[in-house]
Amino acid sequence: MKYRKKILSIIVLMGLAVGLYFVYLFGKTFFWDNTIFEKSKVYVYINEGDDFTKVTSALTPLLKSISDFSIAAQKKGYSSRVKSGKFVLLRGSNNNEIINALRGKSLTVRVTFNNQERLEDLAGRVAQQIAPDSITLLKAFLDSEFLAAKGFSKENALGMYLPNTYDFFWNTTAENFRDNMWKSYQKFWSEDRKSKATALGLTPKEVMSLAAIVQKESQKADERPRVAGVYLNRLKRKMKLQADPTVIYAMKLQLQNFDMVIKRVLYKDLEIKSPYNTYQYRGVPPGPITMPDMSSIKAVLNAEQHSYLYFVANPNNPGYHLFAKNGREHNRNKKIYTNWLDRNRVYR
Repeated sequence: MKYRKKILSIIVLMGLAVGLYFVYLFGKTFFWDNTIFEKSKVYVYINEGDDFTKVTSALTPLLKSISDFSIAAQKKGYSSRVKSGKFVLLRGSNNNEIINALRGKSLTVRVTFNNQERLEDLAGRVAQQIAPDSITLLKAFLDSEFLAAKGFSKENALGMYLPNTYDFFWNTTAENFRDNMWKSYQKFWSEDRKSKATALGLTPKEVMSLAAIVQKESQKADERPRVAGVYLNRLKRKMKLQADPTVIYAMKLQLQNFDMVIKRVLYKDLEIKSPYNTYQYRGVPPGPITMPDMSSIKAVLNAEQHSYLYFVANPNNPGYHLFAKNGREHNRNKKIYTNWLDRNRVYR
């Protein structure tokens, strides 16, 4: 009898030991802290199409035991249902909490862009902030069916993207990003702004193209309404805009080199054959030569009313310009500027 009791006690103890071991494994696998990062939180980015192997590879530097995480993920069914997006992991999280976080709603990111000269530049900038790469984004931007449906062309499509800060899910598609930019563009062009454009004899797209020139001409937001007024005066008089920034853009476009820096436009440059060269062609260019910011767009829509027809950089007040109402005044101002260029040996 004693022997049987002893055997029974051993079996019970062994059962308890095994049970405690499984409780330990269960707790360790699901409910013990499995993080090793020092920050209070880290972000994990999972691309569309990533499998569980890629997820574990991304998590390996962040977790104490990737094997425990893998077991928990398999038990909870996550390993076969990976979700793309941006997710936050908190320090001290257990595997159960980590998996729930990765299953949760993707976080949004702030997408910011401005001063892009081309759609290619815009695609590269945005690709740094959301999941789609620059090639995928550019393809969406240049989609011929989309452009035709919205009344844009490849030349003026940049004007649809208003520089600002937007909230997007990190794993948003290129098409969704583009479509939301179209919605923002429509919202910006209220009936009031459309009426202002019409009163100026311009379409919204032409306003964007003119605003881009105004922005390139003046770094000073407070001066832009006056610069815009000059160009509007020229348009009313059927004069050519003769804007140096359009010549520089035409040169960059012709050479396919948008990294080149041109500080001085020469007379020979004015002969370049390009619809963007406003010394050769009347009216606004076929599209914006840069992405105009809000101050430039509003400067055109609310341009200063005056009689100026010319302006040139003011070397005595950097960033600002000297304005003139006629050729005689302009030539005098221009001489001041060219003398300054020569003294400072700015030849190109």
